[in-house]
Amino acid sequence: MMQNVHLAPKADEDDLYSGYNDYNPTFDTEDLENDTAFQQAVRTSHGRRPPITAKIPGTSASRPLATGLGVSFSSDGVARPLTAVHAAGYTKAALRGSVFDPLGQARGPAPPLEMKNEDTPEEKIRQLEKKVNELVEESCIANSCGDLKLALEKAKDAGRKERVLVRQREQIASPENINLDLTYSVLFNLASQYSANEMYAEALNTYQVIVKNKMFSNGGRLKVNMANIYLKQRNYSKAIKFYRMALDQIPSVHKEMRIKIMQNIGVAFIKTGQYTDGISSFEHIMSTSPNLKAGFNLILCYFAIGDREQMKKAFQKLITVPLEIDYDDKYISPNDDPHTNLLIEAIKNDQLRQMERERKGMAEKYIMTAAKLIAPAIETSFAIGYDWCVEVVKASHYVELANDLEINKAITYLRQKDFYQAVETLKMFEKKDSRVKSAAATNLSFLYYLENEFAQATNYADLAVISDRYNPSALTNKGNTVFANGDYEKAAEFYKEALRNDSSCTEALYNIGLTYKKLNRIDEALDCFLKLQAILRNSAQVLYQIASLYEIMEDPNQAIEWLMQLISVVPTDSHALSKLGELYDNEGDKSQAFQYYYESYRYFPSNIEVIEWLGAYYIDTQFCEKAIQYFERAALIQPTQVKWQLMVASCYRRSGNYQKALDTYKEIHRKFPENVECLRFLVRLCTDMGLKEVQEYVTKLKRVEKLKEIREQRVKSGRDGSARSRREGSGSGDSGGSAKGERLSAKLRALPGTNEPYESSSNKEIDASYVDPLGPQTERPKTAARKRMDEDEFADEELGEDLLPE
Repeated sequence: MMQNVHLAPKADEDDLYSGYNDYNPTFDTEDLENDTAFQQAVRTSHGRRPPITAKIPGTSASRPLATGLGVSFSSDGVARPLTAVHAAGYTKAALRGSVFDPLGQARGPAPPLEMKNEDTPEEKIRQLEKKVNELVEESCIANSCGDLKLALEKAKDAGRKERVLVRQREQIASPENINLDLTYSVLFNLASQYSANEMYAEALNTYQVIVKNKMFSNGGRLKVNMANIYLKQRNYSKAIKFYRMALDQIPSVHKEMRIKIMQNIGVAFIKTGQYTDGISSFEHIMSTSPNLKAGFNLILCYFAIGDREQMKKAFQKLITVPLEIDYDDKYISPNDDPHTNLLIEAIKNDQLRQMERERKGMAEKYIMTAAKLIAPAIETSFAIGYDWCVEVVKASHYVELANDLEINKAITYLRQKDFYQAVETLKMFEKKDSRVKSAAATNLSFLYYLENEFAQATNYADLAVISDRYNPSALTNKGNTVFANGDYEKAAEFYKEALRNDSSCTEALYNIGLTYKKLNRIDEALDCFLKLQAILRNSAQVLYQIASLYEIMEDPNQAIEWLMQLISVVPTDSHALSKLGELYDNEGDKSQAFQYYYESYRYFPSNIEVIEWLGAYYIDTQFCEKAIQYFERAALIQPTQVKWQLMVASCYRRSGNYQKALDTYKEIHRKFPENVECLRFLVRLCTDMGLKEVQEYVTKLKRVEKLKEIREQRVKSGRDGSARSRREGSGSGDSGGSAKGERLSAKLRALPGTNEPYESSSNKEIDASYVDPLGPQTERPKTAARKRMDEDEFADEELGEDLLPE
């Protein structure tokens, strides 16, 4: 059927223009929203436009009808896409009345993911590779935490799994698909862990596997690691060889690495004594990229070959090494700007500033050590050498080191026992700045303290404290001078102040412990020494003080325990060993006491108390012949003390060697002709042996006793003032001599082989003990061995207590 088309009558163009002008001569498109007629037309015009019947030229199809939905409709109703607006989200399947859905939500949820098939070889290889990477990471983490054994186990496990991985890859793929990076990382980590665990042979074998594999392009650089291992093994020739091989394989663009390798080569040359070759390496470094270590090692090489001029040049090079840090001027505010001051305060102690301080401190340490090394060698005397170093340092930016070098010069004088020059050098600092003045005054105070010139020591200690109140060494020296004067409370205050300024000042902590010990504040002293022992674990002095305090507190078990720690630190300390023997003796453990006394005697065979205890121990155990060697040793040490020779003679007599005993008594009588005890034993032995000499010794004994009786009468009558003084000085010994002599005579009667005891012609026995011309010995408490010698039968029988020093 034909479609009815309604055509409007054609109007003339002029008529339309005129009609248009007549209808709306002033048409405004800006106010269409408020135009009621236009809005009504828009609302009612949708879908009412008649279709266009015009044909496309040359075809029988009509023109497509354009719509606002992204599609065009032809006359037969078939939609075609409008590609110009396709990106806005329109679809070619959209029909009239379809909903705008650019996200495709109308299609519903996405289908579920397909399950991964883990049984495939590729997936197994992927999982195994992941496990190998995890093991390598765990090995590295364990190494960083310090667990080297665990790190090595993880590295070995990674190596085993990586080999399995390689075999599986070779079975399902070509060798070109092997992950070389993973193989390299596994082998490198394994070699590193072997080296960290000091398994150097295994580490070298693993590195060789990497180096010989041409597929690892940069494996040759690992020869540096191999050289480091050879250096640790002190195989310096191989270390140098591998360093040079690594140097050949590192390109010149890696300048810093090449410098480090050359520095290691120089160190290896020093180790082998090839100083000339070492000089070549370090000279090249100092000319290319100077650093502190290379400069210091260069000085060492020149010092080893004794080249004075080159030592000076190397020292100057060392001082001019750039540190690449900002100096203190940067942290000084140029004005009073609060913002600038706040910024400077914030960066004054940050991590970068701390790193700069560490670098500067290391540079000062190298320079000071080098100066102390070369100063005695570069000139005819060390003083001139120090002066040259000081002048060079003053011309650099290390001006503060010059004063430290001067103080070190004074310390060198002290090492050479030249106290006068040391004092004169230190006195030069009295007009310097406060820090240097305090250090010099502290050393001067210490010197005068050692020389027991406490007045001068006090003056310089005061000067040091005034110059720098926060100097712990100055406060400690001040406390020492006060301590020497007996003011222990005040000394303790100075030590406390030193500890407040520097809690790590071990000298002050030790001295305050001694001060509390003097003040009988035992608990506080023990607390100080226990704190000090936590800082200085192996200090013999601290361990001894703790043991001494426990002994004072009457806790012998703790004292023995701390003394055992002491002899583990200094096993040859004879005093500590004898103290252990004394404690065991007091506890009744004779065998342990003998062991430690004997060890003390082995290391120091001149201790009279130890010799005396050992002799008494053998007498107690009825081995008199073994005691002889100890009493003979004592007689050699104290030849003017007659008691040791009498003990030797008594030991011979006790062991049945009467002839030897008689000869010994005769020798004693020759040296000490007025000794009554010796004459008594001679009379008795000659009587027992039936010798004709008995009458001679009886006559001598009577004469000696008569002389002593006359002297005693003179003392009592007061006719001799000097004799009275001597009597008063030795009255205590003389008063006990008679009773002891009577006890000795009683013991002599009980000896076997003595039928008729000797009786003195005088009614009272006179003390005839030998008086040491060097003066009486200082009073000391008796040891257990000496008490036993005083109380047992042998001591009373042979000598009497008047022969033993009180």
